[in-house]
Amino acid sequence: MVRISIIIPTYNEEKYIGRTLEAIRRQSYKNIEVILADSSSADRTVKIARSRYRGIRICTTRERGISRACNRAARMAGGDVIVFVEADTSVSGGLLAAYDRAFMDRGVVAATGPIRPLEKTSLGNRIGFKIVSVYLAKLSFMLGKPTITGSNFAVRKSAFRRVHGLDESLITYQDWDLAHRLNGVGKVVFVDGAVSYTSVRRVEKWGAWKYFTFHAGNALRYSLTHRTRSDYGDIR
Repeated sequence: MVRISIIIPTYNEEKYIGRTLEAIRRQSYKNIEVILADSSSADRTVKIARSRYRGIRICTTRERGISRACNRAARMAGGDVIVFVEADTSVSGGLLAAYDRAFMDRGVVAATGPIRPLEKTSLGNRIGFKIVSVYLAKLSFMLGKPTITGSNFAVRKSAFRRVHGLDESLITYQDWDLAHRLNGVGKVVFVDGAVSYTSVRRVEKWGAWKYFTFHAGNALRYSLTHRTRSDYGDIR
């Protein structure tokens, strides 16, 4: 039986999915299965995935929505732990081993780790990534309101089912919402060794100021109302 199931939500990600799967292939930890949670991509995403990762499982949903696709794929998962990785994200070689060690503690129900830029980008963007994904993330843990990010997080399957998975009514901040609900079930931890590299395509497209103000405002909105903005849009 596999220990870790990796779920990758996709929609028209032919540009990135090959690199994402290659990074998973290079993992030092091997007791895994990989599930592509595809929202009916119209490009070559699924074809590339099948050619680049032997034995990959495909879970296709007709309706769009990351939460819907991930929840359906999670029902297929055979692992004790589910690791969610976005299609434009490349994971470090020791990420799965780091998560496996964290979940040896039976009290841990979820975990996340540092996120760094995948492509070459400005010094300001690199600093911004570190502030948000490390310092502010760790601060949220210290304050007892841990946050996790969709491009890099792990959850114990039994806990994921207990809280009924991701909220399919949310277009953004599904990950934050899940973390807050899981925090009432067990420990949510930050794992320094679980490093991932995610695309800066949205930051580059929007600009750092728009990106920052959108997420800062959205975070405040979620904190006050438990609802989030839906005008996120695709960036390809």
